[in-house]
Amino acid sequence: QVQLVESGGGLVQAGGSLRLSCAASGRTFSSYAMGWFRQNPGKERELVAAISRGGGRTVYTDSVKGRFTISRDNAKNTVYLQMNSLKPADTAVYYCAASFLTSWPPREYNYWGQGTQVTVSS
Repeated sequence: QVQLVESGGGLVQAGGSLRLSCAASGRTFSSYAMGWFRQNPGKERELVAAISRGGGRTVYTDSVKGRFTISRDNAKNTVYLQMNSLKPADTAVYYCAASFLTSWPPREYNYWGQGTQVTVSS
């Protein structure tokens, strides 16, 4: 079992920055890939970014490339999402997730956090 707890969400003006954190516990953190997703009411959940077990590979959805950066610190069992130049369209609940699949990028995630709200005002 893996427990994931997100933090760092909040209200920010357009153009501002936030850094989300996701603390993991329960199994060896470095044994799973991590992803950040976001979702708005009535819309499908969207993969924002993912990072491989060692941190050497990352993927991003097109709308955040150049603005968001995913990273991880395996010694601290934490994955981060640095979000810069935020736009109102980035408003959503952001979730972190863990995948034990060996394929890259993962097609499925096994564990999910509870989510943290990010609201970007115009």
